[in-house]
Amino acid sequence: MSNTLQAQAINTLRTLSIDAVQQANSGHPGLPMGAAPMMYTLWTYFLRHNPRNPHWANRDRFVFSPGHGSMLLYSVLHVTGYDLSLEQIKNFRQWGSITPGHPENFLTPGIETTTGPLGQGVANAVGLALAEAYLAHYFNREGHTIVDHYTYGLVSDGDLMEGVAMEACALAGHWGLGKLICLYDANQITLDGRADMTFTEDIPTRFKAWNWHVLSVEDGNNVEAIRDAIEAARHVTDQPSLIVVKTIIGYGSPNKSNSSKAHGSPLGEDEIRLTKDYYGWPQEKFYLPGEALEHFREAIDRGAVYEREWQLRFDAWRSAYPDLAKTWDEAWSGELPAGWDRDIPTFSGDKEIATRNASGEVLNAIAKHLPTMIGGDADLAGSTKTLIKGAGNTGFNHPKERNLRFGVREHGMASITNGLYLHGGIMRPYCSTFLVFSDYMRPAIRLSSLMGLKNLFVFTHDSIGLGEDGPTHQPIEHTMSLRAIPHNFTFRPADANETAEAWRTAMLVDGPAVLIFTRQDLPVLTDLERIRAGVPRGGYILADCEGTPEIILLGSGSEVHIVHEAYHHLIGEGVKARVVSLPCWQLFEAQDESYRESVLPKAVKNRVSIEAGVTLGWQKYVGLDGIAIGLDHFGASAPYERLYQEFGLTAAKVIEAARSLLQR
Repeated sequence: MSNTLQAQAINTLRTLSIDAVQQANSGHPGLPMGAAPMMYTLWTYFLRHNPRNPHWANRDRFVFSPGHGSMLLYSVLHVTGYDLSLEQIKNFRQWGSITPGHPENFLTPGIETTTGPLGQGVANAVGLALAEAYLAHYFNREGHTIVDHYTYGLVSDGDLMEGVAMEACALAGHWGLGKLICLYDANQITLDGRADMTFTEDIPTRFKAWNWHVLSVEDGNNVEAIRDAIEAARHVTDQPSLIVVKTIIGYGSPNKSNSSKAHGSPLGEDEIRLTKDYYGWPQEKFYLPGEALEHFREAIDRGAVYEREWQLRFDAWRSAYPDLAKTWDEAWSGELPAGWDRDIPTFSGDKEIATRNASGEVLNAIAKHLPTMIGGDADLAGSTKTLIKGAGNTGFNHPKERNLRFGVREHGMASITNGLYLHGGIMRPYCSTFLVFSDYMRPAIRLSSLMGLKNLFVFTHDSIGLGEDGPTHQPIEHTMSLRAIPHNFTFRPADANETAEAWRTAMLVDGPAVLIFTRQDLPVLTDLERIRAGVPRGGYILADCEGTPEIILLGSGSEVHIVHEAYHHLIGEGVKARVVSLPCWQLFEAQDESYRESVLPKAVKNRVSIEAGVTLGWQKYVGLDGIAIGLDHFGASAPYERLYQEFGLTAAKVIEAARSLLQR
């Protein structure tokens, strides 16, 4: 290929990007201008993808982690033939377009993950590479390789400053994910100025210490050097690779290149004119030279060949291993196979059981029917009860097991789990830690909810009920905080049988699920008919009176037993009372009005709620006339029974509140 055509193709990406940013009068032009040669090289010479089938199972995955530079990604998707029109490029950042300010995988064809919060994409890429390693191990057979692809990432200075990227990259090196290759756009400029104001560590040495293979390219415009580095990285199979590419942000802009002026604002019409002169480019907006476009569109034919060749291998594998192929179909469909829940246990009332222990039993009952369900914990498996029995553990240069050992890396763990689901073929990946540490994971949980990923976040030690570890470990605001995330299904079951139904329901919801469990033992509720009908609806009547109640007692989790005790006392006094368990607010709110009215009739104003957490939010259900009992302060270190007594989380307090309402 001629250098002229190559330069024309690269400048096509640059100018499409700067024109779109200018038209929107909003965006980040500098990164696309500096990183365009990397994108051109990767997408032209290495990336195995099919623009006509963005969901082809064995495609290479590409993660664009610095989402602020999204116009570069949109430009390459458009020119290589994805279903992303020039009109959409022109409508960058506008209402109703599929070219939002930061890439959204559920909106734009060809985008693997939603990025923008820096560092998240890096960790997602680790999850994608981990998924490839596990699925290759599970499905490939001698002479039949059907899972065999790379995960590539473009990462920035800002990405590598974020702790989540450090956590995930340390694990990628530890696991030896040899099919993960990250190109580092080392332009050394951030939004506020030069990166060395805050960022002076030796990145290559840091990554080498994490067991990464590290290469450097001194000139980010040298396509041959970038090409050679990627080729060298592909030959290293036992380490992930970082290619440090020294680029110039805003390359070609006479007055704004190599400065923060090119980072987060349009160049301006005058500067764009000068920049296009520097490139030797026509001044026409959104100019697409035919020869360059034809060159890029070769990706369509190449992609068809890649997928056709793979399909032949896949068909031969399917014929040789029909039972394994059935598992493949189930895993990639995203639909749970028939009988997946048949071994979920029912718990008797013979003894009290902590919901974390019940959860461990249910998880294993489900996992044995879903061989590509994998997950792990942040160094707390003995406490969270999330090990899959009989399965192996990940370790150094050993990523291909079901029990993922993340170490004390909660943020990286959650973001990697997002990547596992994004890959496809991994059924309901999960991760786990104590509820109080959900704060470390919240950005990843939020993105999971934004993307609608069907993964699972399992939290134990759900309240002051964990006892002696004290207020540093006792979650107070956390459950309510998780409930506040849109499209996130948060379950706090009351006992072992609600736990079983919470798991069953969480596996079926259209989005991520948070499952919250106790450390302390709880009595077992035995009205299975009510539980099995009620938990999938998010809330239900657990115990009732004849006719219309005078007072409704509400709770979730362990405190349901407190209101249950208060209920029996009030019924004994002749009070017409009702107990409502609300294990999942989001599901309850999704029910039709008639069902919600049947559970919480508007006419009954006397209501008392209790939960071992903040009372903020319970006003939705108790109203202005009701009483919310909870903890609007931190806990303390003591046995949990003493804490509940001292903080007034007792049946006596519920009864007292109920009487005060009834006597008005």
